[in-house]
Amino acid sequence: MHAVPAALDPKRVSGNTSTADTADPEQIVLLSEEVARISREKIAAIQSITGRTRMLALNALIESARVGELGRGFAVVADEVKGVSGEIEALAASLVQELSSRTGLLETIGRQVVDQMKGQRLVDLALNAVELIDRNLYERTCDVRWWATDSAVVDCLQSPGAQAAAHASHRLGVILSAYTVYLDLWICDAYGRVVANGRPDRYPVAGADVSGELWFRQAIATASGDDYAVADIATNALLAGQPVASYAAAIREGAKADGRPIGVLGVHFDWGPQADAIVRGVRLSPAERARTRVMLVDARDRVIASTSPTRGPGETFELKTDGRDAGTYRTPGGGTVGFHRTPGYETYAGLGWYGVLVQD
Repeated sequence: MHAVPAALDPKRVSGNTSTADTADPEQIVLLSEEVARISREKIAAIQSITGRTRMLALNALIESARVGELGRGFAVVADEVKGVSGEIEALAASLVQELSSRTGLLETIGRQVVDQMKGQRLVDLALNAVELIDRNLYERTCDVRWWATDSAVVDCLQSPGAQAAAHASHRLGVILSAYTVYLDLWICDAYGRVVANGRPDRYPVAGADVSGELWFRQAIATASGDDYAVADIATNALLAGQPVASYAAAIREGAKADGRPIGVLGVHFDWGPQADAIVRGVRLSPAERARTRVMLVDARDRVIASTSPTRGPGETFELKTDGRDAGTYRTPGGGTVGFHRTPGYETYAGLGWYGVLVQD
């Protein structure tokens, strides 16, 4: 489960509506537009015919008047034709009025239905994306609390020395070889000095002072071994400037849940590729994918993952939630935004992130 976390497997992403399914609602609008077009064309044809008929009836009346008594019977027929054409014209006008209002209403209702269905689909996919990352990060909270009780980790601080640090570093390296979603694991003493890490050749961080880091300060202050600390996504200069999600737990004396904190274990989740797998794994049809941007946005409106090759981490996206946990709204350019706030997973409450889809 650790080399490629199950939560990242795109095949497990829900809300996978097929192209055919997404096309069906559009037929409501297309058919109503077609009915309106055909109605207009046929009524216009009827009006054209009645116009010509009335003109013929008028010519017939003129001709019957010219020939006098001989054309009187023909005049009666022409007058009747004129009356019938007038009735047909009135009927056509009535059809125009009644059909235009009804087909217009049908189009409006159809568009509303389609918009609602599309909007709900975007919301569902946004929820799916943020749920997947929540489940994945929940595992990180479990990992850090478990590894903080590892004998090699605890001994590194309880019996400090080069040999204990080397043994702990080796142990962390073994963990990293199985859990490939991490950049590095750090053992820090109670003062915030890194005394051992799992990849010293790649990241020579031993001796670095991390006492000012939020994840360290929160972890060393936790009340028990059941607690953990988490920092929002940030680039880490000691990890070659890569974006990480850092989780931490206090290393406690005797590896006991109520033991005295003697240091902190910090685990640094390799955010970039894992988050990219989440947003690109959202099930969209090829047509949808070409006009849809999938993002994860943090509580400060920072884009922390995006399918856009030109707009991504570091950008700010002003999400208009209006106090809602989920919903949709239109952009000034006519696009649709669907969003859903993190629901958390198990004991992981999340950090107020949102899954967001912007569709042109």
